[in-house]
Amino acid sequence: MEELLELKQLVQSGETTAALALINELETMSKEDKINKIYSYCIVLLVHLIKQQTEARSTNFWEVSIRNAINAIERINKPRKAGGYYVSQPDLQEILVEAYDRALDNASLEAFGGIYDAVNLAEKVDRDAIINQTLKLINFID
Repeated sequence: MEELLELKQLVQSGETTAALALINELETMSKEDKINKIYSYCIVLLVHLIKQQTEARSTNFWEVSIRNAINAIERINKPRKAGGYYVSQPDLQEILVEAYDRALDNASLEAFGGIYDAVNLAEKVDRDAIINQTLKLINFID
């Protein structure tokens, strides 16, 4: 809100260069916020996919959570009026790689009743297969 008031003042005083710089900063902040939200939902999605792969089973809760995370990622990633996406598929893959270790830590608390730590659970899961599965689940088609 503070930034919008500052922007208004800059426009009213005719300081277009400073106003444009502030607009660029606001755009960057907005995109970073969307990337952080996508990252968080990727962790949730990865946790359940890791549990599915390691335990070779699924539950209704996991399935619903997976669908909810996918829907949230797709909704956040699609600009309301403009075409395209905030995060491209290669950037999403990078986010998934970054989120994977955190998701593995979280999954270790739940999979097999929490008897394995993240290092031991990692031996039971194919990281690349999970990331590729996640990319396939998140739809980039208009």
